Amino acid sequence: MTLFEELKWRGLIKDITSPELEEKLNKGGMTFYIGTDPTADSMHLGHLSSFLISKRLKEAGHHPILLIGGGTGLIGDPKPSSERDMKSKEEVLKNYEGLKRQAEKLFGFEVVNNLDWYKDINVVDFLRDYGKYFTINYMLDKDIIRRRLESGISYTEFSYMILQALDFLHLHNTKGCTLQVAGSDQWGNITAGVDLIKKATGDTVYAFTMPLVVDSHGVKFGKSEGNALWLDKEKTSSYELYQFLINVEDSMVIDYLKIYTFMSKEEIEKYQEVNLNEPHLRLAQKRLAEEIITFLHGHEEYEKALHISDSLFKGNIKELSLEELTDAAKSMDSYEIDTDYNLVDLLVDASIVSSKREAREFINNNSISINGDKINDLDYIVKKESALYNKYTVIRKGKKKYFVIKHI
Repeated sequence: MTLFEELKWRGLIKDITSPELEEKLNKGGMTFYIGTDPTADSMHLGHLSSFLISKRLKEAGHHPILLIGGGTGLIGDPKPSSERDMKSKEEVLKNYEGLKRQAEKLFGFEVVNNLDWYKDINVVDFLRDYGKYFTINYMLDKDIIRRRLESGISYTEFSYMILQALDFLHLHNTKGCTLQVAGSDQWGNITAGVDLIKKATGDTVYAFTMPLVVDSHGVKFGKSEGNALWLDKEKTSSYELYQFLINVEDSMVIDYLKIYTFMSKEEIEKYQEVNLNEPHLRLAQKRLAEEIITFLHGHEEYEKALHISDSLFKGNIKELSLEELTDAAKSMDSYEIDTDYNLVDLLVDASIVSSKREAREFINNNSISINGDKINDLDYIVKKESALYNKYTVIRKGKKKYFVIKHI
């Protein structure tokens, strides 16, 4: 397979600006950039697909540049439904530094900040040198702008596409950049950059978009969607990431293997067959978790996540270290107590069961475990001195549902 064919097979190309791009991608040697605004101090799983495609292009002989929008982050890319909340300059700078460290560690790409060239442009030069190339009709025809016309859009967000187009022009003039790669929701912005370069310099440049990675409900992975899985393990532990990936629906897992791993077509097709014939084994999900966690955090972190999962499944809670238990607790419903507590009352107050009657039924049926031990005593008292590491009491209801009581 050529590079372009492989990208298509993996579902990584949605739109391209010119049919010529296929040959250029296969040939190699293009300088390209991909950008993100510092809306948080860590990338999330939605970003990872974009940066992995950059790694694929790099391995095929192209030169990647990662742009972190220290300038555009102060403005905000227009959302489909409403105006973004403005972030302070201090927060944007903090987020920029976090993303820069993360990108350099994971990918080793050259990182640039568009604030470095924005800060030298005054408003008159901006309007004369860049604004003159954009007609209002052209800007209103962009999908993201059309969707906001009824509810209203500020001039600040309206002008965002000019800034992104300026980025492409600047990188073209200073670094020979001839390609921009972005998610499909950025099509209007990146084509604005292609058009600006053609008008300002006469040069032809290219762009392509990737489909947004979505979950089984069609919701994209992203911070604004409330389902962010952060690449920083201090924000999303390896165990939390493992739990998400191991529970990916069978209908999605093969697509995710194509997008998030460098496994060959032949190997992925073998997992596709197993997934079809023996889905209960969840081998594709396990491989997906191993590939992503190992890439992000190393094999030791993957083994830790596996150990936590296995210990919880077997009820061997006491085998977990304090660090492992703390990671596991992040994905459990929790309740804080500062005194000794009757188990029946605690199950109700922590919303583990709906009533005292239900609590007694679960306890009498040996369906409640405390730190791995079955409890069938209705008068059992949960005490801090009996907690794991004097901090956590882990309650399991039935076979799978875990809760953590935090002693304060």
